[in-house]
Amino acid sequence: MIRLLLQCQPHRGRGGALAGLFVLIFPVFLTSFFSPLGHASPSMFTEWNAPKPRHSRILKSALQRETTNSQHLDLWIPLANQGWRPCVESPKTPSLPEKSEGYIQVFLDGGLNQQRMGICDAVAVAKILNATLVIPHLEVNPVWQDSSSFMDIFDVDHFINVLKDDISIVKELPNEFSWSTREYYATAIRATRIKTAPVHASANWYLDNVLPVLQSYGIAAIAPFSHRLAFDNLPMDIQQLRCKVNFQALAFVPHIRQLGDALVNRLRNPLGKNGALGTSDLQESTVGAGNFVVLHLRFDKDMAAHSACDFGGGKAEKKALAKYRQAIWQGRVLNSQFTNEELRNQGRCPLTPEEIGLLLAALGFDNNTRLYLASHKVFGGEARISTLKKLFPLMEDKKSLTSKAERAQIKGKASLLAAVDYYVSMHSNIFISASPGNMHNALVGHRTYENLKTIRPNMALLGQLFLNKSMSWSDFQQSVLEGHENRQGQIRLRKPKQSIYTYPAPDCICHS
Repeated sequence: MIRLLLQCQPHRGRGGALAGLFVLIFPVFLTSFFSPLGHASPSMFTEWNAPKPRHSRILKSALQRETTNSQHLDLWIPLANQGWRPCVESPKTPSLPEKSEGYIQVFLDGGLNQQRMGICDAVAVAKILNATLVIPHLEVNPVWQDSSSFMDIFDVDHFINVLKDDISIVKELPNEFSWSTREYYATAIRATRIKTAPVHASANWYLDNVLPVLQSYGIAAIAPFSHRLAFDNLPMDIQQLRCKVNFQALAFVPHIRQLGDALVNRLRNPLGKNGALGTSDLQESTVGAGNFVVLHLRFDKDMAAHSACDFGGGKAEKKALAKYRQAIWQGRVLNSQFTNEELRNQGRCPLTPEEIGLLLAALGFDNNTRLYLASHKVFGGEARISTLKKLFPLMEDKKSLTSKAERAQIKGKASLLAAVDYYVSMHSNIFISASPGNMHNALVGHRTYENLKTIRPNMALLGQLFLNKSMSWSDFQQSVLEGHENRQGQIRLRKPKQSIYTYPAPDCICHS
């Protein structure tokens, strides 16, 4: 493998009492403003600052919409066979080296889906170097403060077993290397730490810079590691190995799958009918009853602030987001140099809950559509999603579909919450995301691999449509339908520098 690669290349008195009262109730304002989606009572803060619908003209018509049976049923028809099939296969004979060059450790930051891609890249790098991979260390997420480990999220035995003929994997380092820990590398410069890996490094970079460390010390720890392996100029077996990890080896732990199955069953059988979830649910569905859409609604404060767009919350909202941008990014946000109109015309603004609801309504989803919200927190809380609820009153999420006891193992753990949403998303009839991001990219790629219907919003078109305040509902709907005709799961070939995890064809999906 090494020889082959050398050839290839994220007031006192009364006034004092009032001041004291403000100190007591201010935290209520603050936490309620970022309440979990849809199920917290609206706070005083959101009542005072509740954003009004921005597209009243078309919203009124959308709420009164009527969808024909044929139009509605067409939405649920699964994708036809597109002439492609997964071509990720295990080697006919084990391809492990006779002798491992040493142990590879990686330390992965980011959220669940960024870490997921890092795990796939780690396996590929271990293969490139003929090394033994130590189960990757997942860093504590600085935003959500989640300390979940690889083994808390993924079925480690399944992971090792699926890849047993490709690379050697160990859960822990042997005693002679037990000193190689995150704490060890945090206290001083260490010869065994590789911290200069460039973004999208080539295979030859690892051979030139990491292999010598392995051969000298028997171990190399790479941190940071996210996005540290190129998508181009790699042998096909390495590319397919990355997809094998992503689409086959990374299975969630049993309790995540069990909770996910319960959610899917309750979405498909809202009246409490019995029915076990079969393995064919990924590919087969009954047109009409029992279908559901997963909407990944990423509209948190981080996303809203970084976009530099105007979301209709008035001067107070603009000021709060500008202050947040200054505190987090010192004001260095590229989009800040553009006006709101320019950003929307370029498709750079995430869709608000109201806008994604209007998009779904224009596509033909009626108010009987079962909609599952895959989301953590929504900027603006209950007030922000009230319009979406009016458009789709059968909207559900983890909290509305499960008991407190069922959620106990995932409560407060952002990665496990995201894992449940990912699992439900993979078992839905249709998936749509309100804005690009790691979750969107990961699921677009995975559902492409499985040939599942996935709607990709045309952000530039929608930005322009929503700027037109005089447009009628019929014109809006016609533009939406025309602009999304070829954005519902059709195979798109990966272009240079694009992610293999978002565009698995043609590397990991072959012509039938």
